[in-house]
Amino acid sequence: MLIVVVAVILALGVASRVLADRLRIPSVLFLIFAGIAIGPEGVGLVSEATFGDGLSAMVGVSVAIILFEGGYHLRIEKLRESPTALTRLTTVGALITWLGTAAAVVFFLETSLEVGLLVGALLIATGPTVVGPILQVVTVRDHVAAVLEGEGVINDVTAAILVVVVFEVFIAGDGGLGALAGDFVIRLAVGLGIGALVAAIVWLALSRGNEMPCAAPLHARLIVLAGIVVAYGGAEFVASETGIAAAAMAGFALGNVELPHREAVVDFLDDLSVVVLSFVFVALAALIDFGDIVRLGVAGLALVVAITMVIRPAVIYLATTNERFTTNERLFLSAVGPRGIIPASVATLFAVELQALGRPQEAQLLAGTVFLIIFATVVLQAGLARQIANVLEVSPMRTIIVGGGRVGLSLAERLEQDGENVLLVDPDPNAVETVRKRGLRTIKGDGTDADILERAGIGEAKTVIATTPDDDVNLLVCQLAQTTFDVEKVASRVNQPENVEAFEALGVRAIDLSMATAWSLENVLERPSLSAWMNELGRTGDVQEIEVTASDLVGKRIADVNAEIPDGCIVGLLTHRDGTTEVPTGDHRLRDGDRVTFLGQTNAVDRAVKRFHPHD
Repeated sequence: MLIVVVAVILALGVASRVLADRLRIPSVLFLIFAGIAIGPEGVGLVSEATFGDGLSAMVGVSVAIILFEGGYHLRIEKLRESPTALTRLTTVGALITWLGTAAAVVFFLETSLEVGLLVGALLIATGPTVVGPILQVVTVRDHVAAVLEGEGVINDVTAAILVVVVFEVFIAGDGGLGALAGDFVIRLAVGLGIGALVAAIVWLALSRGNEMPCAAPLHARLIVLAGIVVAYGGAEFVASETGIAAAAMAGFALGNVELPHREAVVDFLDDLSVVVLSFVFVALAALIDFGDIVRLGVAGLALVVAITMVIRPAVIYLATTNERFTTNERLFLSAVGPRGIIPASVATLFAVELQALGRPQEAQLLAGTVFLIIFATVVLQAGLARQIANVLEVSPMRTIIVGGGRVGLSLAERLEQDGENVLLVDPDPNAVETVRKRGLRTIKGDGTDADILERAGIGEAKTVIATTPDDDVNLLVCQLAQTTFDVEKVASRVNQPENVEAFEALGVRAIDLSMATAWSLENVLERPSLSAWMNELGRTGDVQEIEVTASDLVGKRIADVNAEIPDGCIVGLLTHRDGTTEVPTGDHRLRDGDRVTFLGQTNAVDRAVKRFHPHD
């Protein structure tokens, strides 16, 4: 019977992932409903007795794999996108979330402070199990994604250790704050130390091993898998609930060093995490007891409001002050903080522990509260994350570059500096690895394949640029982008001057590589100051163009516009609706459909664009 149950859970998990990808909805939403459907509240296929004592071990190893994969993708370059915000969110923010949630639990549910602190510790965690699926379907800028991913991995570790310490010190024991802090630091040090040690051993095994070329990728995957299990099991053997920290640390350490066969390991981890995430989420969702949730009543709903609409926004506001987050990005981060596997798995364990201590009412309150918050945040925050992002306009439309060579990579870096959301597509694994090392998003595949372009999100792309050294490939990419996917802007590198007409006949913005090189060399020789300034675009100086639409720009004189934009910026060019371009005088009046080019210092140009096009 157990084999049948496991088979059903895995089948539902995989089906949920496939359905989620097709509908572009985070998979955790379907996983939790699938679990409820086969649990006691549904057909009753799964109950607490189904897995016996083995559920805790299975969930523990699964969570270790998920957190290892999350840590592996957490590159230092990504964390540097918003280091101050992430540090605040995982230190002061975690403390405020813990104590604020504890206070809300005590106030609304009228329980003891010890249970409030236990629930608060559990609900610090968001986790890659829920954040990862959201970021797969919601595109946000790097600094926003870095905060969500970093918070998920780090706070999962914090929550897993803190809840054990709170239980042992305040509930099962009679210690104080000193014992709490000391025990927490010791367990964290044990987990991180063992994780770093295992990562070093795995790195040595992969870097110094003499493998047959054909078997090396397979051995790399197996060694990494063994490393995950050893890190988790070894840390748990030394001190309970430290395995999560060890797995996350091992993943983070290995993800930030030169590792042979990285591409094979990444693909393996992605596939493995999908399987274990499907299993663990469906299995734990099946254990939800709606009776415990219903008993919370209106107080439970008040608690959900307090956590999601008061505590979370306050923490985000404090963490992102003086950072480069826009108001809408702060609102998005406030609205998306769903809880996942760590609260669900640990709540089940400690509900049993409270029952054993003769405190059944507190056990029911713990389980009901945690599962209520998980259910509410997964359904409302994870399930509606894409709609929230669209309403707040925090999802920049993607720019897809086909060709990850020198030209494509250089262009991608410049566009990223300008705040564009860039993805490179290239079939060469070496090129893909180089792009990833530079901190850019990429997928391996043939850019002339419509399925690969769909995977890259071409349906929501505003621009497609072909930069390969093969004009035939570039032309096919442009044809697909225009005729099949109706992309707004399509541009291409043209390697042979005689092919320019073929691209322009399609309406593609063609860049003749030889002419572009000649023009750049002429600028270096004849206009060196201009050339040097153009090379600095996006750093000290910038040029941005906006379209005059039915806004407060229509009918204005250029002199009036110059008076309203910041110092350090001017209107440099005016392109009329008929396509003619000129340097405008102060008396020129803007008409609907004209295009205005702002020229000046980077910050001033950015403020000028936002003054008239606030959502750009």
